[in-house]
Amino acid sequence: MPEQPPYEPERAIAGTGMGGQMDLAASEATTLEQPPPGGPGESGREASAASGERPRSLWSDAWHDLRRNPVFIIAGLVILFLVVISVWPSLIASGNPLKCDLSRAQEGSRPGHPFGFDGQGCDVYTRTVYGARTSVLVGVLATLGVAVLGSVLGGLAGFFGGVPDSILSRITDVFFAIPVVLGGLVLLSVITSNTVWPVIGFIVLLGWPQISRIARGSVITVKQNDYVQAARALGASNSRLLLRHIAPNAVAPVIVVATIALGTYIALEATLSFLGVGLKPPSVSWGIDISAAAPYIRNAPHALLWPSGALAITVLAFIMLGDAVRDALDPKLR
Repeated sequence: MPEQPPYEPERAIAGTGMGGQMDLAASEATTLEQPPPGGPGESGREASAASGERPRSLWSDAWHDLRRNPVFIIAGLVILFLVVISVWPSLIASGNPLKCDLSRAQEGSRPGHPFGFDGQGCDVYTRTVYGARTSVLVGVLATLGVAVLGSVLGGLAGFFGGVPDSILSRITDVFFAIPVVLGGLVLLSVITSNTVWPVIGFIVLLGWPQISRIARGSVITVKQNDYVQAARALGASNSRLLLRHIAPNAVAPVIVVATIALGTYIALEATLSFLGVGLKPPSVSWGIDISAAAPYIRNAPHALLWPSGALAITVLAFIMLGDAVRDALDPKLR
């Protein structure tokens, strides 16, 4: 038999991964077992803790990821541009969206009027720019109303449970059974106001159940965590538990769903205006312009193309933004 080498405590035995073994010095074995901070065997959070830096929170990690996400950057730039022209449309459009000249009806592009004219002789470019104000206003205000109402009702129901939770669940089932477009045709057809408030109120009325269910499920999940139970054992009141411990950790899913829904609400406003029950002339809206240009699609397709394209880009930008935020806030994707 071959002589066995004497035992040396300063050496270690490591598997080769192929069924054999390999002698390693003790320092080399330690290096394999303990990779340097920030290496493949350690996450960024553990690396920062090992180096003495303060670990980042969920929101810091999310913002760190979003800044490096090209989808978020592109969507954010598009939305920023839409917000700017919604507040100051005169920056890029000097005309009057309500000024029309029938002698130029259905004319194509010409100097000073790059998008041409619609069937009434109105400048399509000016109306497309000013139509962004209505769409962004309806989308933002409706989303805020839906998020606040749904979060409050769903959060309280999920926190207290019992009879309030059962009642809210049955109410949301009723609202989910109402077709959105059909409900808009019925409810908005009896309202003669030309402002955006009836449309916003209708969207909030039928949109809060979705956010409510998301908030309810998130609160039920968070309130079972150990830190919430510890705070309750130390005598924290219900209001303190909700505002200080549960809400900050349960709001992420609500933000994601609300961001994606914002684009949907903009499309819903345009749909209702197209059907004649949303905004009405002389209001300027992409839905109104699409409805007015539909009969002239063969003779003047440009009058339909530009407001439709602006609507599609806006909705897509908000959906892309919501997808990027969801990816950044979802711990399972890290």
